[in-house]
Amino acid sequence: MLDLALLDCGIGNLHSATKALALAGASPRTVTTPQEALTAQALVLPGVGAFDPAMVKLREGGWHEVLPQAIAAGKPLLGICIGMQVLFDGSEEGQRPGLGLIPGQVRRFRSEPGLTIPHMGWNQLAWAQPDGPLWHGGDAQPWVYFVHSYAAQPGHPADVAATATHGHQTFVAAIARPPLFGVQFHPEKSAAVGLQILRNFVRYAESIYG
Repeated sequence: MLDLALLDCGIGNLHSATKALALAGASPRTVTTPQEALTAQALVLPGVGAFDPAMVKLREGGWHEVLPQAIAAGKPLLGICIGMQVLFDGSEEGQRPGLGLIPGQVRRFRSEPGLTIPHMGWNQLAWAQPDGPLWHGGDAQPWVYFVHSYAAQPGHPADVAATATHGHQTFVAAIARPPLFGVQFHPEKSAAVGLQILRNFVRYAESIYG
């Protein structure tokens, strides 16, 4: 059984993520210290809230040092919502630097007539990496659930795994630089599609460890 760690860094709703991972066939263990995370085979970083408070929690807890170590060691990591945004260099939402694991910035949706911010509800994905390990075997344009006002802009187009459109703006909905992955949407709230993505992450991690 894959040793999957759900990271309790003080920035995420762990209950729904734990339930969804269990439905996806995993047996996640919640870890509260960076040292515990380094003993796991794969990591999931859920997050809600604002960028700067999330980075304060990550730095106060020492996660900002351990997560790059885990990625360098080849451990698969999936960031969800703010858990994806903190992987970047920084955000317009705050002043603090991000983890810098993926080059790029997180930017707010531009105002336009009739556009609701935050972007909240179901939206359709367009895969940029249709054969990527997390998306393989799914629908070509699945519907997933979003709640956000900011979206990542990777510095390298190759890191973009999926996009979606809000108003007249196309934004990055998922990123992939294996073993590092991130989704702006909430797979734990995205019904069968979300469970398939989580299941694929677990299978990808299992394939690494044989």
